[in-house]
Amino acid sequence: MASVRKDLPRGFKWSAVKAGIKASGRPDVALAVADAGTTAAVMFTKHQVVAAPVGIGRENSAASDGHVRAVIVNAGNANCATGAIGLDSARRTCTEVGSLLGCDAHEVIPSSTGIIGVPLPVEKLLAALPVAMGALGARASDAEAFAKAIMTTDTKLKVSQGAVTTADGEIRIFGTCKGAGMIGPQLGPPHATMLVYLFTDLGLEASDARALMQPAVEHSFNAISVDGDTSTNDTVLLLASGASGVRWKDATTAVRRAFEAELQRICDELAHSIVDDGEGVTHVVTLEIRGARTEAEAKQIARSIAHSPLCKTAWSSGDPNWGRILCAAGYSGVEFDPATVTIHIGGLPVFERGTRSASFDEKATHAQMTEREYTIAVDMGQGKERFRFLTCDLTVEYVHINADYST
Repeated sequence: MASVRKDLPRGFKWSAVKAGIKASGRPDVALAVADAGTTAAVMFTKHQVVAAPVGIGRENSAASDGHVRAVIVNAGNANCATGAIGLDSARRTCTEVGSLLGCDAHEVIPSSTGIIGVPLPVEKLLAALPVAMGALGARASDAEAFAKAIMTTDTKLKVSQGAVTTADGEIRIFGTCKGAGMIGPQLGPPHATMLVYLFTDLGLEASDARALMQPAVEHSFNAISVDGDTSTNDTVLLLASGASGVRWKDATTAVRRAFEAELQRICDELAHSIVDDGEGVTHVVTLEIRGARTEAEAKQIARSIAHSPLCKTAWSSGDPNWGRILCAAGYSGVEFDPATVTIHIGGLPVFERGTRSASFDEKATHAQMTEREYTIAVDMGQGKERFRFLTCDLTVEYVHINADYST
């Protein structure tokens, strides 16, 4: 299991406490506090039905002009579809954190994860906040406690770290996330659930943070699916404390490229960890859509395949039923000629130019599909654009987990 290293970005403290929200009795309130002057970029779900903390988070991020001092997360309750009471609970939480920290409530971003439609026991959450504030620390164990407390149906700790060495000092990045079910993110800029928190000690203007985060998210968290269900609470937040002494505006082109690459790697690693820990998952499948006219069309085809129950159930047993893949591409809404399409599973040809490949070896392909991870490559034969999408199989265990979720 992953663990947090001590070389964490400077300018942050973390804690986790028990408020009694989770039925398990495990820690269920996570708090992260940043130095004054920390900038932020945030992307929320594009869902039409949004949880109260997402609504308040949007308000706060707009009002604070891209400055954040704290992130407060409760697990075990989504605070979604809870009406005015839910909104009030999220506001009260931000106000209390701001009061304890000595900052404006608008500089606090709230998050919730858990069951939808059940009122948040906000008094329990508020009572836990002074304890969480007193437990704050900058050690690896503090960051790890934060990462564990946000988990719900997750079975593995999801963290990633990296660093970029410069002539002016080391820039550090730490990321953590949760998510195992209800994973089909559609994240956009402000206008079971996936929550992602990224911390760096690079000095960034809020506009630069947004410009860095959006492409990193598009090719990681916006390119995964467990079950295709978009959550009401999805949030990705990037915080930049500037405590390294290195500022983006003064960085060389080489340092900027290195930071962009490291941020992308960390986002990719966290996104992979979500799919790999997906509810009931036994196979992680990479969809490589190539030869498309546009990247957007390649992504559209990938999503259609990734969300097909027929494809996903076939993958659970290693059934090389390539017809289901072609079928899902066909109803994706992207126009193409099957006579230009080729499909490979685990590097083996299964479909070429409008018909089953003459080299199709069902036994060998099945053997490839029994591996924990493999790639399905679909070449549309239309252009030069491509998109990589990460997904998984659909198993009986997933059905059991979600059939009994609220009971």
